Amino acid sequence: MLLAAVGAAALTGCQSARGEGSGGGLTGTALPSGYGATFLGAGECSSRGDAFREVSCGSEKAAARVLARHQGLRADGPACPPRTDFVLHISESVPAFDEDGDGAVPRGFACMRNLEAPHPGDPGKGGGPRTVVGDCVRSAREGQVRETPCDGSGGAAPEFEVAAAVQRRDQCPPGTRLYVQLGGDRAVGCARRV
Repeated sequence: MLLAAVGAAALTGCQSARGEGSGGGLTGTALPSGYGATFLGAGECSSRGDAFREVSCGSEKAAARVLARHQGLRADGPACPPRTDFVLHISESVPAFDEDGDGAVPRGFACMRNLEAPHPGDPGKGGGPRTVVGDCVRSAREGQVRETPCDGSGGAAPEFEVAAAVQRRDQCPPGTRLYVQLGGDRAVGCARRV
């Protein structure tokens, strides 16, 4: 998960994750700036571009807000909130300045929401790290589907829309034609053909 260091300085690496959905392919380097007690803590904002920096949410450079921040690897941690637009993975490093003065920024991930549209994490918009009720999917390969915008603007027409989230397949409504793994306590997505 550790990304390339720039020059001789150790920087904090970030990259956008591609989860169950087709969230954007953002990559970059994050540099701590000291705005909060935790680098990119919940409620804080980041810039965007080649480097993700923590900035004041009132700054014209602010592009996204942290909805949730977790320690450790994403695979081992909790799911991001449903309206997450993209995920930044934060690698351990020893930056020149860190959030608590211990010389390190711990490995973790930040669930991010764009401050302005587009919001690929919204239901039906075709992206984000999670598939949620209201999202549309299309066939990707044998036994797999990929999110696509419900309005067809993503280059691939939607085939199914997730109409409900339930605990077990037998709880899906009549007309369900596809079961989609969602995660969480209502992990079965019941999708109908569009």
